[in-house]
Amino acid sequence: MKTLKFKLYAHKRNRHLKRTINTAGVIYNHCIALHKRYYRMFGKQLNCATLQSHIAKLRKRNFFWQSVGSQAVQDICQRIEKAYQLFFKHNKKGVRPPGFKKVKKYKSFTLKQAGYKFLGGNRVKIGSRVYQFWKSREIEGTVKTLTIKRTPLGELFMVIVVDDGHNSEVEVKTGRIAGFDFGLKTFLTCSDGTKIESPQFFKQSLNTIKKASKQHSKKLKGSSNRERTRKNLVRKYEDISHRRRDWFWKLAHELTNKFDVLCFETLNLKGMQRLWGRKISDLAFGEFMAYLEWVAKKKNKLVVFIDQWCPSSKTCSNCGHILESLDLSVRGWRCPSCHSVNGRDENAARNIQMVGASTIGLGDVSRATPAITV
Repeated sequence: MKTLKFKLYAHKRNRHLKRTINTAGVIYNHCIALHKRYYRMFGKQLNCATLQSHIAKLRKRNFFWQSVGSQAVQDICQRIEKAYQLFFKHNKKGVRPPGFKKVKKYKSFTLKQAGYKFLGGNRVKIGSRVYQFWKSREIEGTVKTLTIKRTPLGELFMVIVVDDGHNSEVEVKTGRIAGFDFGLKTFLTCSDGTKIESPQFFKQSLNTIKKASKQHSKKLKGSSNRERTRKNLVRKYEDISHRRRDWFWKLAHELTNKFDVLCFETLNLKGMQRLWGRKISDLAFGEFMAYLEWVAKKKNKLVVFIDQWCPSSKTCSNCGHILESLDLSVRGWRCPSCHSVNGRDENAARNIQMVGASTIGLGDVSRATPAITV
């Protein structure tokens, strides 16, 4: 499966798609209200098939609801059901049930087998109207779903999921393997000693964001000036997102060109975000890993994750001695067994490499994980 994203031409007929998204938001809120009432009465979620049947009857009476295709309505019901299943499964972990959404902020609707048709070139027929899009690449394979997505700026994008039928096999070369340690001061530290610093795009643009946010908060709610400053603030955030995304793609290609196997430690990013907040969000390590895994799969490279409880920082990569404790403020330490000086991040990256190699059967890491010595 592959996801492709195309921007639709700005045209006055786009108002029909925006109106459809708003109507999808109304249907979504109606389904949420039904679920909440059913949960109050019976203490369980509403069956998806029953909900779809009920909404289908309401669509016959409501002319505006008919602008949203039946498959788009089914997709809304299915997404709500998945959200409630997660809520019932993980409610003790703080997962909350899905709530109401503002119609103006509702983002998208999805069509599956019907409701759209590609007419060749850069034209697509959605419903009864034809739209044009910026065809930046060819659409190869079978189109599974088509999603019309609205950005906070009001621009429309077409997101399609394509089954290209290509299942690549991973080819591993033992001579090109590396471990990487994620850090707050250094974005990535490689086991070969190289360090990759993060540009921290949000920190660079923080003053600009503060100024735009201050201008937005001063405007009268509901006025055209407030809407203008809101769009200006959104553009600032989008600029940060685009620059970060571009840097992530280039870094992912650079690393996959250099190594065949890339080893990383599984991290509790939500816990880290509670501790360090905005800095973790700015580094966006989870987003980078999603890009890296996609590029690695495309190039037949392998990304390996080791257990987050592996003592990579406390283990000496030379002799395997494990410290009882190591404060985060300690950036380097001397091993009491072999007396070698270990940099915290470099040592952790080497241990991650050894454990990752052992995980896929490329080496023995018994030195890196011995019994803890007192």
